[in-house]
Amino acid sequence: MKGNEMPHTTVDSATVHYRTEGQGPGLLLVHGTGATGDANYGHLLEEFTDHRTVILPDYAGSGGTTDDGSPLTLEQLADQVLGAADAATDEPVDIVGFSLGALVAVMAAARRPERVRRLVLVAGWARNDDLRKRLGFTLWRRLADVDPELYSHYISLLLFTPGFLATLDENTFHEAVGGAAVEEGTLRQIELGLEADIRELLPKIGVPTLVVGCLHDQLVPVEHSRELHESIPGSTYLEIESGHLVPAEAPDKLVDAIRTFLN
Repeated sequence: MKGNEMPHTTVDSATVHYRTEGQGPGLLLVHGTGATGDANYGHLLEEFTDHRTVILPDYAGSGGTTDDGSPLTLEQLADQVLGAADAATDEPVDIVGFSLGALVAVMAAARRPERVRRLVLVAGWARNDDLRKRLGFTLWRRLADVDPELYSHYISLLLFTPGFLATLDENTFHEAVGGAAVEEGTLRQIELGLEADIRELLPKIGVPTLVVGCLHDQLVPVEHSRELHESIPGSTYLEIESGHLVPAEAPDKLVDAIRTFLN
C-alpha cells in the first residue's frame, strides 16, 4: 500500500492499525510505551520513504488498535507488529524498535527470524531485575493512580536531558510528550515494561543488529543498551548524546545512525 492510508489487520484478538508510506524494502518502526508509530517516528518518515516502504504499526494499548484488554506480553506485541508487516510486504523487513519497542523487535526476530532482515534497538533493555529501572517504572505507574499531572511531569523529567528541556516552550513541550496523559493502554504497557525480560533470547539473535544507547537516559540508563550489545552476537553499538526520548531530542543523529547501518 502507498500514501496515507490507515489500514488494519487482525492478529488473534487484536485489530491492529498501521500506516505505510513510501516504496521499496520494508522498514518496520516500532514505537515505545505510551506512544504511537506517528508520535515516535512521524517527523522522521521523509528520511526513509524515498527508498523504503515504512510500516508504522500501533501495538495493543496505543492508537486505534483494539484488543481484549488483558495483560500484555511481548509475544502478543511482536505478533501484532509482524502482522502489520505481513499485510504490507511479503519480503523480510528491517525493524527499528525504540524503548519497549526494542524488546518487541527482539521478540519478533526470535519468533519469526525469516521475517526479519536487520534490527536496530534504541534505548532498550534486557532484564527486569535492575533496581534503578524498577524504581523508575514503579513510581511512573503508581503516580497514574495518584495524580495525572504528577504522572505527566514525572515522566517528562525522565525523558529529556535538562538542557533540552530548558529549550522547549510550553506548546512544543506538550507536543513532545503527547504520550504523557494517563491512558489505560499506556498503563498496561508500563506494567509489561516492568516485567519484560529478554536475556534468554539475545544470544540466539542471528541477524545483523545495531544497538543505540542514549548517553544521558534517566528512564532506561545507558548501561542497559551496553548489556544488549554485549549479549547479541556480532552486534554493532553506538551512543548518542541524548535523553531517553531520542527521536525528539536528537532526531538527526538517530536518523544518521539508522541510515548508515541499514545502507
